Amino acid sequence: MPPGPRNTRTSLRSTRGRSTASQRWLSRQLNDPYVKAAKAAGWRSRAAFKLIELDDRFGLITPGCRVVDLGAAPGGWTQVALRRGGPAARVVGLDLLEMEPIPGATLLRGDFQEEAAEAAVRAALDGPADLVLSDMAPNTTGHTATDHLRIMALAELALDFALKVLRPGGAFVAKLFQGGAEREMLARLRRHFAEVRHAKPPASRKESAETYVVATGFRP
Repeated sequence: MPPGPRNTRTSLRSTRGRSTASQRWLSRQLNDPYVKAAKAAGWRSRAAFKLIELDDRFGLITPGCRVVDLGAAPGGWTQVALRRGGPAARVVGLDLLEMEPIPGATLLRGDFQEEAAEAAVRAALDGPADLVLSDMAPNTTGHTATDHLRIMALAELALDFALKVLRPGGAFVAKLFQGGAEREMLARLRRHFAEVRHAKPPASRKESAETYVVATGFRP
């Protein structure tokens, strides 16, 4: 867990030429204890702490597990899964974007909706997955209802993928935005998993609408 925020604020050298939104983003990044802690620990993103906190709470990553990280770039969740799964773990990160190598992990570039990408993931895992992760989110529009529907569509696609590659008893984690369109997805999850829970890890910014669905005990 990173240290709590200090009372002092980092001053920006210059804000000339920056938009108000970019100034707010930069100020938030410079003063975010999770950003600083991620750099100190060698994590590729502050999002690594979200998975750490979810794993501490739900015990998702086990020694030697097979993990798929959908939308993995830049690789923070892949790093966490690899480190916590140990040397026998098989961790596969998949993204449309190219990623810098992570020793011990298999990083694939492609669209998880395509059969070729699914086949590549299966080959890299060399067996069914124990855990499928999705921290994917679309570019936000600023329109709450639209953004909610777009991330729900991504989460539904990630669930479709998980249902095809998970072993019995496996787990699925996906990012959602709070809203009213997730009922159908939650009904699907409850049909296929023994337990379905919501969680907002402390590393999620308070002002963010994001939350995570954690489904365990997969039933094919």
